[in-house]
Amino acid sequence: MKRLGITLVAAAGMFLFSQNVQAQVEEIEEMESTEEISQEQEYKEVDVLALPQAVKDAVMTDMTGATTEKAWVKEEEGTTTYKLSLVVEGEKKEAFIDEEGNWIEEEK
Repeated sequence: MKRLGITLVAAAGMFLFSQNVQAQVEEIEEMESTEEISQEQEYKEVDVLALPQAVKDAVMTDMTGATTEKAWVKEEEGTTTYKLSLVVEGEKKEAFIDEEGNWIEEEK
């Protein structure tokens, strides 16, 4: 009878532990999703054809064979930054560039 009691207590403990872990995982996923949404809200989608010529030239020159799938723009403090979704040699990449065609390190 003692073994049955111990088994039930152990099973209940494992159940509670797994529920706690699942709740933590869901909380982390929700936080990551919120961060992605807030970052994307800073940028407004623009037509790829409407990109400045300097940006188009930089993509053609520096990333030979790359195509721009989507583009977003963010203007703050007098600076215009473009976020580009590129396909380079079959791989999707994300890049940041200013309106003059200068590449910018990935923003965090």
